[in-house]
Amino acid sequence: MAGPSAAATPRRRPIPAETGPASDIHPVPRRSAAPPAALDLLAKSRAGLAEAAALDRPHERYATAHLAALRAAAAVLAARGRPETGLRRQRIRSAWELLAELAPELTEWSALFAAGAQRRARAEAGISSAATPREADDLLRDAAHFLRLVERLLALRPVQPRGPGTDETGG
Repeated sequence: MAGPSAAATPRRRPIPAETGPASDIHPVPRRSAAPPAALDLLAKSRAGLAEAAALDRPHERYATAHLAALRAAAAVLAARGRPETGLRRQRIRSAWELLAELAPELTEWSALFAAGAQRRARAEAGISSAATPREADDLLRDAAHFLRLVERLLALRPVQPRGPGTDETGG
């Protein structure tokens, strides 16, 4: 048998910063640097993951982690989105549908998070049975992984302090 049972040892949720830098994820084709709106959404996503990791109630942790993933998806849409040009109004589509269209390399992630949207709605409504501790922890981990992928996709690098003699490329 392996070590002590999970019931005997409290399970520690990983803090998103502990899950590693974006460089620990498989390569994703890079297209362009992210615009300011995308950077703001990514910062909000990171903050949401940190908030989710600190929450004790599983349904709250689940809803907050799902929202963080949605903000990461919105960052991709902000970076890659195209305005509608047709005169006819198109039906309203979810961010997850648009993400799969604008970033086909994230289609599986889009499907994963789209499948959890109803559970998030129940969790946000305060239904405590909407998510188990395991479901909340799994979603938190998946959302952190997704955020790192999005950061790689948008070609983000850690912000370096700028000093005299450095140019826009950091050289």
